[in-house]
Amino acid sequence: MSLPITKISGALVAVALAFGPITSLAADAPSKSDLKKHESSPGGKYTPRLDVLRDEKVDQPGSKPGLPVLSAANYQKVNQIYFERCAGCHGVLRKGATGKPLTPKVTRERGFEYLRDFITYGSPGGMPNWGDGGGLTKEQIDMMAAYLLMDPAQPPEFGMAAITASWKVHVPVDKRPRKQMNKLDLDNLFSVTLRDTGQIALIDGASKEIVQIMDTGYAVHISRISASGRYLFVIGRDAKVNLIDMYMDPPTSVAEINVGSEARSVETSKMKGWEDVYAVAGAYWPPQFVIMDGDTLKPRKVVSTRGMVVGTGEYHPEPRVAAIVGSHYHPDFLINVKETGKVLLVNYSSLKALSVTSIETARFLHDGGFDSTGRYFMSAANASNKIAVIDTKRRKLVKIVEVGTTPHPGRGANFDHPKFGPVWATSHLGDETISLIGTDPSGHPQYAWKVVQVLEGQGGGSLFVKTHPTSKNLYVDTPLNPEAEVSSSVAVFDLTDPAKEYEVLPIGEWSGITEGVRRVVQGEYNKAGDEVWFSVWNSASQESAIVIVDDKTRKLKHVIRDKRLVTPTGKFNFYNTRKDVY
Repeated sequence: MSLPITKISGALVAVALAFGPITSLAADAPSKSDLKKHESSPGGKYTPRLDVLRDEKVDQPGSKPGLPVLSAANYQKVNQIYFERCAGCHGVLRKGATGKPLTPKVTRERGFEYLRDFITYGSPGGMPNWGDGGGLTKEQIDMMAAYLLMDPAQPPEFGMAAITASWKVHVPVDKRPRKQMNKLDLDNLFSVTLRDTGQIALIDGASKEIVQIMDTGYAVHISRISASGRYLFVIGRDAKVNLIDMYMDPPTSVAEINVGSEARSVETSKMKGWEDVYAVAGAYWPPQFVIMDGDTLKPRKVVSTRGMVVGTGEYHPEPRVAAIVGSHYHPDFLINVKETGKVLLVNYSSLKALSVTSIETARFLHDGGFDSTGRYFMSAANASNKIAVIDTKRRKLVKIVEVGTTPHPGRGANFDHPKFGPVWATSHLGDETISLIGTDPSGHPQYAWKVVQVLEGQGGGSLFVKTHPTSKNLYVDTPLNPEAEVSSSVAVFDLTDPAKEYEVLPIGEWSGITEGVRRVVQGEYNKAGDEVWFSVWNSASQESAIVIVDDKTRKLKHVIRDKRLVTPTGKFNFYNTRKDVY
């Protein structure tokens, strides 16, 4: 069952981008009777432990006449709550992104009582009911309402001196092996994020056994494999990057660095002749990216992303770095700058004369991936409901395509449509649709860079779509849908006839776990493309699992249940990740 977008979009967007609830403001306050009818979504009930900004001590703005006053101790407490649960969507400086702006100009027009009641009761538009739901105490809600009336806090910067001070090389290059010393099948290994323990699990694709648990930064967001397949890069939301040498026995974290205070993305150089030479990581705070040596993480260049917003020309102090991909056609990194709506083509052929080409697209850029040829970067501007198409060979914008409400493709899904030829698919956080965009300007020019078909899935709240070149299936998750039955299952479409009614796979039920919401998230194929792995994601105090489906039969094949699998989310098959197979 799908719900109207007005019923679900706010909470879903917040959880997707921050994995924590948000504080949103409506133009008109609903009545308290309506507010009390609202129930938090399963995602909204999940309480995260997030980035290190929560621990930053910031200067308290001076009080102003007519505004509530917070003690220094209470200010630091509520500042921590904001950074933990709101900043991911509304921004560190409260300028807004996918979430509404919470600047003093907005909040002071509403007033203390409005803010307090909205935080307490939530709204039918998606705001979790913090007071009714028990997420915050009355005292904390009063403090948050007062905090939002004050000027935003300004966390400290994190420049090259701080970045360099955090850099550590545990095993120098000359002390590492020249060939693989372990017996792992690296191409069919999975790096699995264990969000709330600050770890990853390395799981063998054949045996389905956990071969190693490794400590990393907190809440790893993605894993990336170097072009050679030797190095694994993981980045936590605390902006810590770990470089893991997969040739060592056992695989070992040989270097680490912090590129800021909060981050999401890391990538390595892929252009022929530049394999493994550089890595790049982008930060949410401060808004910047850092280019590093690919074998040691030695920082070489830090570049701010602050600048002007596409369309309005307004200066934005906090344009965060979202998805990053490495070009196969030029020594370029393509870097999504969320708030300004620009894709930066960063040419790393000369770091001393760094060339950065800015391509204007749409706000607010988030995730994305390549088409099947690896030439075109399909980038989601999710709050604008658009997909920007960048030709990485010609280094230019091709088209901006209108899609559904709040596209969230992950890296997307590529397949050959029986009528329209090669297409790339995205699902949406804000509605039940899956948009298929034609990607073959040579063979099917009449369909290129257009939405050629819209499929209807189970409902809103999707984070990832997935298929494989050898598969006839398209899997669509819905982990952030308010309905527990929908959030714990996936829809499967037949790619030989995409318009055919989808089949629902009860992944949560197949896991054997009976507690929790059992959100099912992020299908990932093995190298052969005959299995697809799903995370059954519960809170840290509950059991989670990984469910493996036989792609040909769509039947349950295996369940990995292990007490070490704490909040598993992203899974990254080494071969598919480094080869951009999706």
